[in-house]
Amino acid sequence: MTNKGKPNGLVAEKSPYLLQHAHNPVDWSLLGEEAFEKAKRENKPVLVSIDYSTCHWCHTILENHKKIYLE
Repeated sequence: MTNKGKPNGLVAEKSPYLLQHAHNPVDWSLLGEEAFEKAKRENKPVLVSIDYSTCHWCHTILENHKKIYLE
């Protein structure tokens, strides 16, 4: 499954890990002053996601879950 859709705030990053989430349906952005200012302006909470790259099978499971729940 490929990531489709409008790019989010990660599209200009250099990290391969962050780039693999640049077209997720979540409007991700880096944690920083800009994220807090946007949240305050839009009266929304800041949700923090802490993640990491893992083995081949973890990515396979993730892709299968996306197919089940997002399509």
